[in-house]
Amino acid sequence: MSDVNECLVGRARGRAEADLLFRNVRLVNVLSGEIHAVDVAVADGVFLGFGDYPAKKIIDGAGRYLVPGLIDGHIHIESSQILPAEFARLAAAHGTVAVVADPHEIANVMGVPGVEFMLAASAGLPLSFFFMVPSCVPATTMETSGAALDAAAVAALLQKYPDRLLGLAEVMNFPGVVNREPETMAKIVAARVLGKVVDGHAPRLSGFDLNAYIIAGPGSDHEATSLDEAREKLRSGMHLMLREGSREHNLEDLLPLINCYNSSNCSLVSDDRHVIDLLHKGHVDYSIRKAIAGGIAPLNAVQMATINPARYFGLKGRGAIAPGYRADCLLLDDLESFTIAQVFLAGKPFSEADFAAPQIPLPGNTVSVAKLSEASFKIAVQGTEIKVIGLIPGQLVTEKIILPARIDAGYARADAQRDIAKLAVVERHHGSGRIGLGFVQGLGLTRGALAGTVAHDSHNLIIAGMNDADMLLAAQVVKDMGGGLAVVSDGRILGRLPLPVAGLMSVEKAETTAAALAALQTHAAGLGALNDPFMILSFLALPVIPSLKLSDLGLVDVDEFSLTNLWLN
Repeated sequence: MSDVNECLVGRARGRAEADLLFRNVRLVNVLSGEIHAVDVAVADGVFLGFGDYPAKKIIDGAGRYLVPGLIDGHIHIESSQILPAEFARLAAAHGTVAVVADPHEIANVMGVPGVEFMLAASAGLPLSFFFMVPSCVPATTMETSGAALDAAAVAALLQKYPDRLLGLAEVMNFPGVVNREPETMAKIVAARVLGKVVDGHAPRLSGFDLNAYIIAGPGSDHEATSLDEAREKLRSGMHLMLREGSREHNLEDLLPLINCYNSSNCSLVSDDRHVIDLLHKGHVDYSIRKAIAGGIAPLNAVQMATINPARYFGLKGRGAIAPGYRADCLLLDDLESFTIAQVFLAGKPFSEADFAAPQIPLPGNTVSVAKLSEASFKIAVQGTEIKVIGLIPGQLVTEKIILPARIDAGYARADAQRDIAKLAVVERHHGSGRIGLGFVQGLGLTRGALAGTVAHDSHNLIIAGMNDADMLLAAQVVKDMGGGLAVVSDGRILGRLPLPVAGLMSVEKAETTAAALAALQTHAAGLGALNDPFMILSFLALPVIPSLKLSDLGLVDVDEFSLTNLWLN
């Protein structure tokens, strides 16, 4: 036994003062499934135990609730558009003490150096960052990414960083799994031979194919959007992750499935949470409030954001308040409304935590776009009807709509009257000049254009617009910034947000980034766009979510998992 543990054993017996004592609190005990009055002692960043210990500092809880710190079991930090240190500062203020992140956004841009950048940029912060090794870089062969991670790279990363890389991230290529594609299976094996977790990603997968997918290794899923889908996956033994993100709102639809008998196999996750929502709505605490409002017992809701993800990922000594667990906890004024009074990370108040970013070099410019012109965005007529991406409010899945094309002077055009915008995805990693062109219905644009280098998962340059001239200008603005977001109209630049770190993240403070993003959203709303249009836009290039998406290689029929012609015939 180490000297530290021997010291803690003595302090746990009351032979020396604890560092801190929470007195007169109501403990939300996620281990025993009860709420009970108790005093809780802390020393050296861990909980010593229960009882009226002598302590250097005493906090009188005055009957407040003491709750374990919150854990997000599936998130992409890059999608917050801020660096890990700024993310930690915002999330910790809302009670998040640990995250399990999938860095496949930056990995699709930079490969292994991108993963290692995220590890270095999050090292030593008060909020604990654990990661999964991206499984799908690129996500499919129907798009162009900036890098690739093969099975050998996956195995090497897992072995090099065993304490911080917990397993294989969401295996999105479910056709590759059920068809036993060798490279996909080799990545799963690389994780399983090390006893690591394998996360799933299988939207609408059912029946025999779901059985095959689970047997292959993936043990969780966060893509269920209906009760029937979620029920089948839960019945089949998957750890069900109920997602409530900035774009994906699945929690409310799935809550009727959850009860006190199955909640232990469920977790609350966010997947993607952008900086504005982190600032003003919260993080996992927001999901807990929504779950409770939806009828979930408060204790079960807390378990789904603490001990459940900790156990699924094998995070020993995390997710509960008990002897030997890391002293991450929250004091709540009220449990039903989940009103946080104070946050403690490893026994220290949030106000004393140091969220200074590690001093490491930032990546260089990752945007390489071939020369563009208005002609780059023209779509010559090849028929009368087109396949249009149809947005579904609050969902990542899209519809496949067949509509008559609006044709003018031999070209297919955007159509404001039918809420149809032109969509383009420009390859931005290798300067190849490849451009995929299509149309989207439901974005709301009536004029102007939006553009950005945040476009899951390969993060090419995506542009939506109502005319070719504005689309060209928006693309040029983003290119000149070295990545970011832009809004233009009638030849004028209305707003921009530089995201120079891999074209995904800002180097500014969270508040500055949030203000710039809010200004962009206001400009976009002035052009008729839906709320949060850049988050919507970012998922229109994701060719692993049904039914129709667009990549730099063209229109993707995700249901058939193949490229398809824009024109019906």
